This record gives sequence, structure tokens and C-alpha cells, in this order.
Amino acid sequence: MELLKDRIAREGVNLGQGILKVDSFINHQVDPALMLAVGGALAARLAHLGANKIVTAEISGIAPALMTGLALGIPVVYARKTKPVTMHPNAMRATAPSHTKGTVTELMISPEFLGPRDHVLIVDDFLARGKTIRALVELIRQAGATLVGIGAVIEKRFEGGREELANLNVPIESLVVVTSMENGHIIMED
Repeated sequence: MELLKDRIAREGVNLGQGILKVDSFINHQVDPALMLAVGGALAARLAHLGANKIVTAEISGIAPALMTGLALGIPVVYARKTKPVTMHPNAMRATAPSHTKGTVTELMISPEFLGPRDHVLIVDDFLARGKTIRALVELIRQAGATLVGIGAVIEKRFEGGREELANLNVPIESLVVVTSMENGHIIMED
């Protein structure tokens, strides 16, 4: 997706240690037109999988997941990081280490919104080490739902997440693949 590659090249910042800062258009400030295009592109690649729900993690995954859900006409369920008083007492829970925060994050989904009848796509902002996506897979498993595919806005191929998730045997689609972040550069696949 050339539009996204151009934005990463212009505004992405390599902070070192594999951290790519895209806060100006995806993670902190969101460019709605870009996210609409991202959602359309992910939907085009994943529509054939027959999903009836999308699952993501709050907060950075919500914008691309929402736009993909809009393009596919299906609801988006996001895993919460803090439990509100309104959440079902038997919420499903899984944990994932956060590379950018240096902590372990708990993710929760209420059983009201994900169950055995659901065929689920995971959509997230990054596929890096695969740990957050693996936690989302665990929540889908706990719900008795079926994972049908994974979509990522940006994949950092050098961090091994695709290999971490290969045993899931579902399609994995990434709009932009970063192959290296050495010497301050951001190198993307053509």
C-alpha cells in the first residue's frame, strides 16, 4: 500500500530497539482518511475468509479494525486493558508483554460479544513479535470462536511474529512490511 509506505517514510521515526514511532498518523493522532484506506485495503485482502467479527486490542488497533469492519460490514470487538464495572464478571482474560511499555498487559473480552458462532479476523496496528496477537488468539479460543485470519497495518518482519503465529494455519496479511530498522533507517519491502 503505497500511501501507507509514503507516510512511514516521511513521518515514521526509528527509535531504536525495533520501535517504530507512527504516532502522528496511527497510534496517538489518527489520520481518518488514511485509516479509511487502510481498512479498505485490509478488507479487500481478508473478505474471502467469511468473518462475522473483528477482534483487536485497545487502543492502537481500534482505528484500523474499525475501518476494516466498516468496509466488511461486520462488528469490531476490542479487548479491554482495564475492566469497567459494566463488564461481565466472567470476562475472558489473556496477557501479553508490551514491547513499547516494557510491562505485561492484561486483555479482556466479555462473553456477551464473542462466542462459538463467531468466525473472527484479528486486525491490529503492528505485527512484530506476535505476542499481542497470540493473546487475542487465546481470548478467541476461550470464547469457543474460530479464528479465520489476521491482518496487520505494519509488519516488522525482522522481529519474527509471522513465524510465531505460523502454527495457527490461517492467512496473515500485512499492508506494509518493514524488513530492517538498522542504523536509523526504516527499510520496507517493495
